[in-house]
Amino acid sequence: MMLKDKVAVIYGAGGAIGSAVACAFAAEGASLFLAGRHLAPVEVVAKEVVSAGGSAEAAEVDALDEQAVERHLRSVVEKAGRVDISFNAVGIPNTTILGVPLVEMDVEQFSLPITTYTRSYLLTARLAARHMIPQRSGVIMTVTALHSRTGIALVGGYGPAMAAKEALTRDLSAELAPHGIRVVGLRPQAMPETRTIREAFEPRAEASGMTWEQWQEFLAGKTHARRLMTLEEMANMAVFMASDKASGMTGTIVNLTMGSLDD
Repeated sequence: MMLKDKVAVIYGAGGAIGSAVACAFAAEGASLFLAGRHLAPVEVVAKEVVSAGGSAEAAEVDALDEQAVERHLRSVVEKAGRVDISFNAVGIPNTTILGVPLVEMDVEQFSLPITTYTRSYLLTARLAARHMIPQRSGVIMTVTALHSRTGIALVGGYGPAMAAKEALTRDLSAELAPHGIRVVGLRPQAMPETRTIREAFEPRAEASGMTWEQWQEFLAGKTHARRLMTLEEMANMAVFMASDKASGMTGTIVNLTMGSLDD
């Protein structure tokens, strides 16, 4: 098992990406500490992991609250003795930030994804790193989107937020890699199993005249494989990047856009 004896903390564990990564990590032997702003969906994921024979504990943690994140990490270290992996899958509803042209968008709406995504990533990464530095090992991870590297209309501050997370990944790596800590990200293509592409579709539905099925086909047509990525494919790559098999990778974002975005 690629993550045997690893202790992983997953933020946003109740969401589609966080839960998929949690199940994949558990299947590969990691002990999980799952966190989310709302406890109920996180508990569902923890129960699923445990029923499959894995180890998982659920906690209510607001990843925008520095003290809450640190309290939770201290409890993880007290119980497990260490933190090996910090995975940030925190998200916010896209319906609050998409669909308005930039020239009509107010500053608060534009700034919301930038402040939310970057603050949660910085806090979870920085606080995890403080526990990882003494052990001289660890992996800090997050998820972005192709919006970080290409212009897309009607996404407000979401693109700048993803670009900022990728820049922060590189900067964290530059500072933490000498301490044995890797910092990496995943940039997946749209995944129909998540809420993301439906929320991106809805404000465009009337203007584009496309149905939900046509929208998926449109996005799939941009990939080399002419299909969209699955959560399982993304989670499998997360396992590899969190494992010692990827020890030579840090300060980078793995392009999982299936050819729709060239690096």
